[in-house]
Amino acid sequence: MTPETTLLAALLAGALIGLSLGALGGGGSILAVPVLVYLLGQSPAQATTGSLVVVATTSLAGAVAAARSGHVLLARGVAFGAVATGGAVLGAKASAHVDDDVLLAAFAALMLLVGALMAVRLVRRPGDGPSHAARPALDDPILTFSPTFACACPRALKVLLTATLMGGLTGFLGVGGGFLVVPALLLALALPLPYAAGTSLVVITITSAAALATRAGVGPAPDWGLVLALTAASALTAVVGARLADRVDTRRLSAAFTALVLAVAAYTATRALPSLL
Repeated sequence: MTPETTLLAALLAGALIGLSLGALGGGGSILAVPVLVYLLGQSPAQATTGSLVVVATTSLAGAVAAARSGHVLLARGVAFGAVATGGAVLGAKASAHVDDDVLLAAFAALMLLVGALMAVRLVRRPGDGPSHAARPALDDPILTFSPTFACACPRALKVLLTATLMGGLTGFLGVGGGFLVVPALLLALALPLPYAAGTSLVVITITSAAALATRAGVGPAPDWGLVLALTAASALTAVVGARLADRVDTRRLSAAFTALVLAVAAYTATRALPSLL
């Protein structure tokens, strides 16, 4: 493709990602790596680095919007994200030593998992039931130092393991992992779902930024012009997607997006797996 055509493809793909993020509340950034590899000609190593820019930017924008609606527990999100940075750094370093075909095969498996989880959500009709939750009260702290030292060590271990796993996923594959961060927050911090969803965006922003900083200067750099175009288009159209969600049947949009994710996952697998056999 000519440079002009490639730039146009980046803008259109970014618009699709942003629309899905805005209309469906997440999931769109999972497409960033396949778009960068198969549509924009980046290597898997370049794509997983460039994807972190898309993930961090869109998550930050989403976190601001969620905070305005009162669904972000900032202190807990920052604490969980700080713990998760260890995994993000390790994952980012590990990805530099993995073959491109292995990265793509792992990413295809991840996309198949995401598509399956989205299909399950469609069947269960997550829109049914109560949509509001009371703001949770502060839990008993995990660690206390005054008047005496005390540790809720089983709970601390649960937070450490789940946060490290989520951070490692972000650093290794360049994805936000919101579909796993939300359950992790439900499990480790016992947050109500609306607050887990909003707070997860803070966690993803922190881990994506940490992984991106770790990758800086290591391995091949992506085409930053294309990455920025993809990111800008995604951020702008996310606003349109959020407005679109109030006017259309998001269940149909979600079904279409689930089919798209599964199709891209299958295509990625057919391209990556033969090279491993």
